[in-house]
Amino acid sequence: MVAIYWLIAFVVLVGIEVATTALTTIWFAGGAFAAFLLALFDVAVEVQLSVFVLVSFVLLFMTRPFAMKYINVGTLKTNADGLIGREARVTSEINNDAGTGSAIVGGQEWTARAQSDDAVYSINTKVWIKEIQGVKLIVSTIKED
Repeated sequence: MVAIYWLIAFVVLVGIEVATTALTTIWFAGGAFAAFLLALFDVAVEVQLSVFVLVSFVLLFMTRPFAMKYINVGTLKTNADGLIGREARVTSEINNDAGTGSAIVGGQEWTARAQSDDAVYSINTKVWIKEIQGVKLIVSTIKED
């Protein structure tokens, strides 16, 4: 009878994964399948539960990074993440010592700071967005790359 419960858990977990395609339950479906196989051979329930947990977490931690790397290849970055690596134009002098600076990218003006503390960028300088910290663009010129 325990084997049927593991089989039901496996089917439900696979069903959730198929419905969401978010790589959230497939790891646990693998664990449920391993426990199902043990249940077919009348292995103790405690061992089945241990194998379920062990196999699930091994699958999660060992294969998830590789799966995410290949599955999210075509994912388009959205919101602020999409700005990293783009070119911006300085609209007010960027000077970290003075705490000033802004740049425009994609029609929106952002507060900007230089990646290097000693760098100063004058108005209309083209800069590259290296990262975003809070609501500030961290920028540098091509020479600093």
